This record gives sequence, C-alpha cells and structure tokens, in this order.
Amino acid sequence: MKMLSFLMQDSLVQVSSSNTGDVDRDLIVSRLNYIKSQENFEWVYSHKVHYLNIPISFDIETSSFYEGVAKKAIMYIWTCNVNGTTFIGRTWKQFTQFIDIMSEVFELIRYNKRCLIYVHNLEYEFQFMRKWFDWHDIFADDKRQPLYAVTKSGVEFRCSYRLSGYSLAKLADELRYYKTQKMVGDLDYSLIRHSNTPLTDKELKYCTQDTQVVVCYIQEEIDKNGDIAHIPYTKTGYVRRYCQDECLAIHKQNDDVSRLKGLKYRDVMQSLTLTYDQYKMCKAGFQGGFTHANINYVNETLTDVGSIDFTSSYPFTMMAQYFPMSSPREVEVHDMKDLEFYLSSYCCLFEVQFINLRPLTTIENPISSSRCSYLEGYHINNGRVIDAKILETTITELDFDIYRNFYTWDGIKIGKFLVFYRGYLPTNLVKCLVKFYKDKTTLKGVAGKEEEYLQGKAMLNSAYGMAVTDIVRDDLEYHQEMYADEWQVGSETPVSQLNRYNKNPSRFLYYPWGVWVTAHARHNLFKGIKAFGSDYVYSDTDSIKAINMDRHQDFIKNYNLHVREQLEKAADFHGIPMSDFEPETIKGEKKLIGVWDFEGTYDKFKTLGAKRYLVQKGNDIEFTVAGVNKKAIKEYMLETYGLDGVFDAFTRSLDIPAGRTGKLTHTYIDREWQGEVVDYLGQKFPYYEKSSIHLEPAPFKISMLDAFWDYMCGIKQKEK
Repeated sequence: MKMLSFLMQDSLVQVSSSNTGDVDRDLIVSRLNYIKSQENFEWVYSHKVHYLNIPISFDIETSSFYEGVAKKAIMYIWTCNVNGTTFIGRTWKQFTQFIDIMSEVFELIRYNKRCLIYVHNLEYEFQFMRKWFDWHDIFADDKRQPLYAVTKSGVEFRCSYRLSGYSLAKLADELRYYKTQKMVGDLDYSLIRHSNTPLTDKELKYCTQDTQVVVCYIQEEIDKNGDIAHIPYTKTGYVRRYCQDECLAIHKQNDDVSRLKGLKYRDVMQSLTLTYDQYKMCKAGFQGGFTHANINYVNETLTDVGSIDFTSSYPFTMMAQYFPMSSPREVEVHDMKDLEFYLSSYCCLFEVQFINLRPLTTIENPISSSRCSYLEGYHINNGRVIDAKILETTITELDFDIYRNFYTWDGIKIGKFLVFYRGYLPTNLVKCLVKFYKDKTTLKGVAGKEEEYLQGKAMLNSAYGMAVTDIVRDDLEYHQEMYADEWQVGSETPVSQLNRYNKNPSRFLYYPWGVWVTAHARHNLFKGIKAFGSDYVYSDTDSIKAINMDRHQDFIKNYNLHVREQLEKAADFHGIPMSDFEPETIKGEKKLIGVWDFEGTYDKFKTLGAKRYLVQKGNDIEFTVAGVNKKAIKEYMLETYGLDGVFDAFTRSLDIPAGRTGKLTHTYIDREWQGEVVDYLGQKFPYYEKSSIHLEPAPFKISMLDAFWDYMCGIKQKEK
C-alpha cells in the first residue's frame, strides 16, 4: 500500500494553551516551518498564480440551541490539517490568527502565492466564517453555495464534496492509496458544547479524523492530476476536461491528424449557436427524468414485482440516437400535414396549446404540471396532468409522440416552432463516451485497475451533467459590507453571457444536446410503459417495475434487438468497432449498452407515489423515500413495526419523528449574536458569532394531497 510520511506522524498541535486565548505564535511558526522543510513542500504554477502543492483541509464542529424561541448556533472547535499536521483551535479569533500566521510564513501575499484549503461542504463552513475574513474573490453558482472563496491574505477555500460527490464516510471508503477511516458515532451532536467545553480523547479523534480523510483524498487527487493546481473545482470538471481535449485536440502532444479533427470540431461548434430567446425556449422544453407510479397500484402491497433497467440510458442516447446539429430556425406550421412533416424530419422544439386534453389510459399521465406555462380546468395525478380544458407547454417532437400515445384532445394550436437538422453527435465526443463505458465494464473487479475503473465509471456518470450545464446564470456577487443580503446579482446580462458562449473557441458542447438526451431517454422509457400496459407498476428515469414480467419477454427481446440495430448504424457512421459498444466483463459476459437489463424480482413491493416505495427480498427490506435517509427509516420501521408490520404501516399517515429520519433542518442566521450558553456539563460561557447555521433533527410525514387520494380511490372504485 502506498504511504505518505504525514500518515505516519499523527501530529496534533493545540494552537493555544488556553481554549479561548490568543494563539501561541512561536509554536505555530515552528510547526509551519517544519512543514516547509518536508520533502513534498513545493510550489506549482498555473494561471499566473503559484499554488502550494500540499494537501490542506479545514473543518468545524458546532452546537445548535434555542435561546427563548430564537435559534442559535456556535462553533466550538476547528481543525486544520496541513500536510498531516493537525492544528486545533476553539475560537474564530484563533483561526483568523492562524491563517494570518500561515500567510506570513508561506509568504502568500508578497509573492502572489496561494494556499488551497479544502472544506468538505464549504457551504456550511462559509456561512460561519464569511464575516471573519476580507474576501478577494468568491464564485458561487447559487446563493449561499460558493464553489471557492479567496481571502485577501492569499488563502483559497474550495469544496471537496463538490469535487468528490461523496459523503466523508463514503470518501474514506473510496481512498485507494492513503488509507484512513472516518470516525462514526463518537460525537453526540445532541449535547451542547462551547469553546470551553472539554473534549474526550475519543471526541477529539472524531474531530481531527474528518480533516485527515480529506487530506488523504486531496493527496490522491494531487497524484492523479500531477499537482494541486490542475485539480478541477467539481467532479464534472474531470469529464469536461478530458472530453474538451479529445474533441478539440488542445494538448501539444496531439498529432497532426488529431489537431485537424480538432479544428473541424471547432468549425462545427461555431455553427451551433443560440439567441437568448432560443435558449429560453430550450430551457422551457427541457425535462429531467420521469419518475411516477401507476395510480392503480398506489398504496397496494404487490408480490413478485420484477424490475428492469436500461444499461447506461443517457450515454446510450448520446452514442446512438439523433441530436440537433444546426442552429435553430423558426418555421410556420399551417396544418397537420406541415406538423407531421417537421416532426418526422427534424429535431423540433415548439410551443403548443392542447384544447380539452383527456387521458387514454389510467396507467400513466406523462405531462408534468410544473412544465406547463398555462393550465385551465385541470386535474392532477401527483404532479402529472390527468386532463385539462386548456394546457400550454413547450415540448420536443419526442414528447409529442409520447403524449399522443397517452392522451387525446379536441384540438391543438402551435406557437413558436423551431427546427434543427438531425444528426449524430460528433465522433470525437462519442468516442469519449465509448471509452468511459468500456473502462467501467471491462475493468470492474480487475486487480490493479481499480483507479481506472472508478475513473471510467465517474466519467460516464458525469457526461450527461456537463451537457445540461446552464449557459445563463445569475451573476452572483458577494458583498460582505451589505447587511440585508450579501448575495446580489451582478451586472452581466443574459445576452452577454450568450454572446460569450457562442464565440467561445474552447466550447465543445451545445445546450440543446442536453435537452434531447433526456427527451430520448423518456421516449425510450415510455415505450416500455406502454408495452407493459396494466402490468406496469412504477418507473424511475431508466427503470420499470412491473408484475407478470414473463408476459413481456418478447417486448424486451425486440426492444434490445432494435438497440443493437441503432448501435450498428452508429458504429458504421463513426468508424467505431461494434465490439466497443458491447465490451466484456472480467467474467467474459458481454454488456451491450442501452438494453433492458433484468435486475431481479421483489417478494413484496409497495409505492405511495414518486420516490416513495418499499421493497422486500427475503428477510431484507429497503425504503426509497425522498427526504429520508434509507438506513435511518429502515432502522426506525423495523424497530417500531417489525418485518411483518412495515408494509401495513407504510401509508399516507406515516409520521417519522425527528431524530429518526437522518435529516436535519437548516436555518441560516445572518446577523451577529452574542450571549451566554450553558453546555451539557452545566458550564456557562459567553459566545459571539457573526453568522451561523442552526441545525435540528427534522421529522418527516408521508404527505399525500387529498385530491390525489380521492382520484386514486375513485379509479379503484370504478374497477370494482
């Protein structure tokens, strides 16, 4: 196993002899100078900045409490692991002093150097510390969600959660070379602590181990990327960087043929542009995955429910199905003949009004009410439109095909209608996706190839995300001098953002591609829903759960044959061997992408609607309930009702008490507070926080609207 010297040190440094006094400057300087003397202490250069090429992580522990009816929260310990040496303090004053000393010792300001400090969930720590520092630059992709934050003293905080996508416990499990573990259950968060509350050795170990996990992870990232300066900000940054290089051939080591292909790719991208109005239509027409339950089976306990899912649904559509390969142009649709011509020949994005829309079946209602711009005289089935006197929305040709298989209407009116030429995605991009799928399939379980497997899997899963990244976002600026709301929208306009997007020579993606990825995936899914008919029970983006699975083997077989035909055509077009779309596992099993794959059969299955279901296999159960931790609800339900009673208890009246859901309610406190708090040992202590987040265990109730319940009961009554 690969080792680093810092894993052998187990070095803890209390920055002050007093919990609440000033830091011991000489001690900190001595320890930082020791770190400077270590073999791996070096500076790397990128984008006009020198970065310290060692792993550093920061973490805090907090207590939340009530003062009367007011919610309060305080930090009572911070840890900062610098290349294996963990500095420990108890107050924000000590932390700001520590950062100033580190900036001085490492000469950050003087020589335009920068230290990267990774925080696992920067959003949380930033809310506590944001008023304690003077900020040079902050970038946030949403209010209160900074991606990075740079102090004027040369320290840059980044989010390791956004980079990894894993919880700390999972992140520790995923470490390959620098093995360490997150401590679990050794810190009782229900106990109120303050900066003068003594901590046991076990509690202190819990606090320091969190930063140790992140430091080990960042060192692995340094090894993988060559240095710390080339670690991307987010997980999707890896797939974006790889695909950009492969598509545009921007690295110097690329040969002449690759560079020529890169130039052609750039030419294609420069022809794929959008105006702001066209982009808004794309946004209006975009829909994510489809998750819903057949109303006929809601609140019913079923037996022998089979489950099938697509093998890499989104990557398959990107490899084998058509996409917009031109800038859009507006056309006029005069009659149904015109409409059918465009629908069958182009990628279409259009505004449509349905008049007297009615369902053809009760098994499913595909139209999401949240995607409608206008509704009149309508009924809703758990967020899906059952019927409407008037319904207006923006859809693609694939959505229209779904809707006419599940609805009828008296008339339609067509508004703005955009068409794009159809074509395959560029070959360079498709080859990237094929490589990711091959790596995920062929390297799983192969000794010595664990890193390549994990990278291929992560790349494949992230590929779709980069395709739907918003072009136009609020230009958020953080103004710490403002009291009411520090987060303000900047001056950059949507039009200027679109212009920059259209002209960007490094662009290798086109926003409409992301719109059609999910449209194709929904279209493929609804082929299955329609074919299963009354046996269809539940669907979630790329999977179907159904009874009488044996009846539908012919459909599955024929669908999979059609997938193979599509891939064969794509392979011929792109010049990619068909075997690359059907790589073999370590056991010699061929895995064709895009096909329906049988997951197994549940002994029992019960759903209460989208993202709310319970399954049993043998003596094991598993809950999927949005807003509740799976492990927490399983433990609570088994303890409370036993294995024989969980299905009867899983109803619309189910209440899960606070502390048993695994979820916390976050309350942002933006003003300064000071007062006196009593810890769990009975010791009083004055506190002072400039801003914070109050956390408290959140209860959960299975909510079901009366209208939905009445509709479900009415449907079932009709069938009796």
